Amino acid sequence: MREDIRQVKSALRQQMKDIRRGMTPAQKVSADQIIRDTFLHSTSYTRSSVILTYVSTAIEVDTREIIRVALSEGKRVACPRCIDGTRQMAFYYIESLEELTPCTFGVPEPEALPQRLYQGSSHPICIVPGLAFDRWGYRLGYGKGYYDRFLSEYRGWTVGLCYSDCVEYKLPHGHYDRAVDRLITEKYLRRCAEGRSVRRKSM
Repeated sequence: MREDIRQVKSALRQQMKDIRRGMTPAQKVSADQIIRDTFLHSTSYTRSSVILTYVSTAIEVDTREIIRVALSEGKRVACPRCIDGTRQMAFYYIESLEELTPCTFGVPEPEALPQRLYQGSSHPICIVPGLAFDRWGYRLGYGKGYYDRFLSEYRGWTVGLCYSDCVEYKLPHGHYDRAVDRLITEKYLRRCAEGRSVRRKSM
């Protein structure tokens, strides 16, 4: 059974990567802008003092402009860094994107400065990456488990950013997997805990 699930997830990962790579540059820019604007105008964002976010790669929903805007608005922004020799990560505060350098898997990461380590805060929100999400907020990650481990201890708000073509009705997930609280695509915002969608309104 476990092997069957792994095979299903592997096939889904390839399918979602193909969908993303098949987007034209214009389609991606347009979708990224809508998703970004929806997030930045959400009450979850405006009420949060700390933004935890992945640094986007070429096939992911862009977060770099979100980082720039959040920093310009006085938010504290922290990005993940993988811990060597483990499947765990820690978030470190940054003051600009220029502080990030390619590290694990070639993804830009912050420097592991002890004084900038995120150790919890009031009113945080975490932008969670995923190749796909389902209607209940469960995600299909990259298979390494970094975010699964982090989210098992994290107690703040979570939001997934995803292209609508990469949203499935239902994804395979385990008992300990955590669904995101909100899911934003270029077509809608879904309040996953309540199981309904709204057309790009505040969340």
